[in-house]
Amino acid sequence: MFSLTARLTELGPWWLGLALIALDATAIVRALIRGHGVASTLAWVFAIVAFPGLGAAAYLLLANPSVRRTVRRKAAALGRTAEDALTDAFANQGERQIARLACELTCLRASAKNAVELLVEDEKAFGQIEHDLASAKDSIWAEYYIVKNDETGHRFLDALCARAQAGVKVRLLYDGLGSLGLDGARLKAIRAAGGKVEPFLPLNPLRRRWAVHLRNHRKMIVIDGDVAFTGGMNVGDEYSGRSRRKGNQHFRDTHLRIRGPAVRDFAAVFADDWKFATDESLPLPQRDGEWPGNAVVCPLPSGPDQSHNASAHTFFAGIMAARQQCFVTTPYFVPDEPTIRALITSAKGGVDVRILLPAKNDVRLVGLAARSFYRELVRGGVRLFEYQPSMLHSKSMVIDGRWGIIGSANVDMRSFRLNFEVGAVVFDPALAGEMSRRFLADLESSREITVASIKKVGLGRRLLQGIARLLAPVL
Repeated sequence: MFSLTARLTELGPWWLGLALIALDATAIVRALIRGHGVASTLAWVFAIVAFPGLGAAAYLLLANPSVRRTVRRKAAALGRTAEDALTDAFANQGERQIARLACELTCLRASAKNAVELLVEDEKAFGQIEHDLASAKDSIWAEYYIVKNDETGHRFLDALCARAQAGVKVRLLYDGLGSLGLDGARLKAIRAAGGKVEPFLPLNPLRRRWAVHLRNHRKMIVIDGDVAFTGGMNVGDEYSGRSRRKGNQHFRDTHLRIRGPAVRDFAAVFADDWKFATDESLPLPQRDGEWPGNAVVCPLPSGPDQSHNASAHTFFAGIMAARQQCFVTTPYFVPDEPTIRALITSAKGGVDVRILLPAKNDVRLVGLAARSFYRELVRGGVRLFEYQPSMLHSKSMVIDGRWGIIGSANVDMRSFRLNFEVGAVVFDPALAGEMSRRFLADLESSREITVASIKKVGLGRRLLQGIARLLAPVL
């Protein structure tokens, strides 16, 4: 680092070299005290040393996951809510412990008597979303990573505008990077109709709260405090089925529609995010009425504002809690060492551990990095499958056919450390059984990865995978 910096001083003012040294030293000290894993820390230190100034600037812009904000939710007695008040709703102590963990990590409650519907067909999912939006009478709170500037995105924004014109209190929160191409004219129309639209962590450094690397990856709608949607589907033609009908790339995804007392907790997640982005406090809906459902639901928001990432810890606990089956579906698979150990430990202990991944990833670098983990996992007893028909974008885990997680979080370091994510832990054997059947049906359209098929991978491809894996801690 110092020899390169000295060379730079030969090419410019002496103070430039000193400034670069100070910048690099500051970045290295921050990387060392950050405490986010040896692999990630070493990757950044090497980058800072190899690229004086540039590496430090990249670290300071991209690698600091600390977010301080006021969260309305309080942790008092929430763990007891899961363990005591809902004792009869859980089949065993293991499930109670998972619910308690989710409650403690998120400062939210577990609630019973929720009706949860699995939406795995894109046209059905967006048809239901559009129907419920059109039926909204009081409020629509929507939060998305991506709202695309295409037919599906236009229909979504037009629906929000129409309800705002009808007097519904519309709030739309979108990610400043993921929705960079949003239709500005339609946003203005929503505002003109009385709705409110705000970016979450915009890229503009002149804004009070902005970021480059910390993204809001959540996908969530709360309607009238009565219905909530969450899962993996963004708003765009790839997700709604329109791309498939046009013969273009389309995504196979999974979403949830929830009615019941858990909706209020999803509303609390949105209200916290809206408060952070706008400083406006939103009144939460009340938990009134009788609910006909049978599911216990724990909302699962996670992000860099948590000391212990809820998605990462709950996913890890789910793997270790499995006794018969652990079925994981994820499009972006860049696991950390604890996740790898958990998967192999569970498989070696006799659990049927299977992971479903896309055969052709829309993010090529992530696809290469994912395949660098195949050999270790397959030799450890984990069964891997690559889905062939389309880009797999679903993010779910189902355990023993009894409970599962569906949401926006991938099995990668970005979702487990940097992104704001949201999902639901659902304890309902009927829903979990449906998830398991869908998983097994998807395997019929997939190719299993074997030791023999891994050995056939050429040297050049293995080299690319190895290089991609080096970037895994910062992907």
